[in-house]
Amino acid sequence: MDSQEKDLETGKMEEVNKVEDTLTEAEGTVEAPAVETQADGEAPTEAEAPAPVTRVYASKKEIVERIKEIAHGEEDPDKDEVENLKTLFYKMHIAEREAAYKAFVESGADPETFQILPDEDEEVFKAEMGIVKERRAKLFKLQEEEKENNLKRKLEIIEKIKSMVTTPEEANKSYNEFKALQQEWKEIKNVPAPKVSELWRSYQLYVEQFYDMLKLNSEAREYDFKKNLEKKTLLCEAAERLANEADVISAFHQLQKLHQEFRETGPVAKDLREEIWQRFKAASTVVNKRHQQHFDNLRAKEEENLAKKTALCERTEALVAEPNNSIADWEKHTKEMMDIQAEWKTIGFAPQKMNVKIFERFRTSCDAFFNAKTEYFKTLKETYKANVEKKRALIEKAKALKDSTEWKKTADKFIALQKEWKTIGMVPRKIGDQLWEEFLGICNEFFEARNKVGAGQRSEEHANLEKKRDVISRLKALLDEQVDDVQQTFQKLIEEYGAIGHVPFKDKDKVYDEYHAVLDELYDKLHVSVARKRLNNFKNKVKAAAEQGSNALDNERARLVRQYEQLKSEVQTYENNLGFLNASSKKGNSLIDEMNRKVKKLKDEIALIKDKIKAIDNAGK
Repeated sequence: MDSQEKDLETGKMEEVNKVEDTLTEAEGTVEAPAVETQADGEAPTEAEAPAPVTRVYASKKEIVERIKEIAHGEEDPDKDEVENLKTLFYKMHIAEREAAYKAFVESGADPETFQILPDEDEEVFKAEMGIVKERRAKLFKLQEEEKENNLKRKLEIIEKIKSMVTTPEEANKSYNEFKALQQEWKEIKNVPAPKVSELWRSYQLYVEQFYDMLKLNSEAREYDFKKNLEKKTLLCEAAERLANEADVISAFHQLQKLHQEFRETGPVAKDLREEIWQRFKAASTVVNKRHQQHFDNLRAKEEENLAKKTALCERTEALVAEPNNSIADWEKHTKEMMDIQAEWKTIGFAPQKMNVKIFERFRTSCDAFFNAKTEYFKTLKETYKANVEKKRALIEKAKALKDSTEWKKTADKFIALQKEWKTIGMVPRKIGDQLWEEFLGICNEFFEARNKVGAGQRSEEHANLEKKRDVISRLKALLDEQVDDVQQTFQKLIEEYGAIGHVPFKDKDKVYDEYHAVLDELYDKLHVSVARKRLNNFKNKVKAAAEQGSNALDNERARLVRQYEQLKSEVQTYENNLGFLNASSKKGNSLIDEMNRKVKKLKDEIALIKDKIKAIDNAGK
């Protein structure tokens, strides 16, 4: 996991010490494999110490204690150990922060309110690291000065051996001094890297020249060559065993030490020099190729990681551009962002030159997303606050109305308040439920009081409904009665029905339709026979009046004509009114039906009057 990835979940990034480069620094430089020598006359690169054994730490406090020991102890700070401590500390540090954030979210708290608290261990660690860095800087400076001094001493040794080579006659006498110079050369440690190869070539050149001209007896010379061959053979075997070393980095560091020993070992017999060198060189090549392949694989993996991280950056940038118009949108996209961040943590390092850049790109898009989310919910909270105030205002209005006894007027106002409540936007669920329960309780209190008062009225309306249905039943029974008996009963039932009061509103239209349906049937059955009976009775009266004299008939005829004109005028008025009525509503349609019934009755009455006038005219003849 990248050390810079802490606190991504909350969208708040903190700058921490960059530790991504610790792997490369701990394992050595990829592009600098060992320099191979040619025979005994050339040197490999200067030896490096093998990688130290990594100590296990259980907590940040243990790491802090160790960094204190390094900062204030006598030992020289080891670069690999210091970088390892730095990496381990921030891994634990980030893990603690992630655990704290996870616990905070799981407790039901708002993720946006999560705050990163100062860490005392981190402050102490940073302070001690500063001291270590200062000590390392001083140590580096001293080491460079020491290398320069070592270079001067080795140059002096080369000059002394060179002067011995120029005086062959003194070679045997100078042999002990020569061996002392060789021993001194071995004891001198590192020199500046750019000078190593050139310095060694010069040294080896004059050493071999000295041996070539040395006038030792053959036994001493052969013995020296033999010992050197044994040492170099052992070094070759050690180098060959490194091909099976599981730790490629450790094998490379051990090889550097073997190179140092190989070049410090004296020459072998002239005919064996090339052979022993080729054997050592072949073993070195195997180790160097494994070392190079290791870093080639590492670079390929880093390039693969870079491609994966680039794809995640593109996904986060797409999420930033995605519109979020609701809380559901934010919840959905936040989950996607968290999943991307979790996936990022599973990917290793990108190439060192791109690692920081790709992380900055990722962090920028994550910050943009969570900042936008914070701003959205900030605005949403302000809207919630305004909506809460509006609902509380409606509650106060409801409280002011709940004790009113103007039932119809106040009920309309409560209904208006309920409609207005529905137009107000969302509020937080918990307080929204509380406000609604309070508002609904006030409304229920009013309507329960109204219903209690209106209970008696509703009982009366139900009783009226039963009375009207009884009248309708009796009207239906008249359909089977004789005309002479029905007419009078029919009229009484109509009057009885009209005297009954209101019925429940929901039953009003239904009972109205039933009543008029039976009236229409009765009227269709009775009106012809009734009219005929009335006309016959009238004719009998006309005959009796004709016997008394014509004046009575004339007066009756004049009365009928006036009645005819009056009824005709009423019919015309009804028909004109019907032209203005709209039957789109149920109520409007009922009114039209009622008026049509009246028009029909009036026209029937007009027809009867016309028959009466005709009867008078016939009697006059």
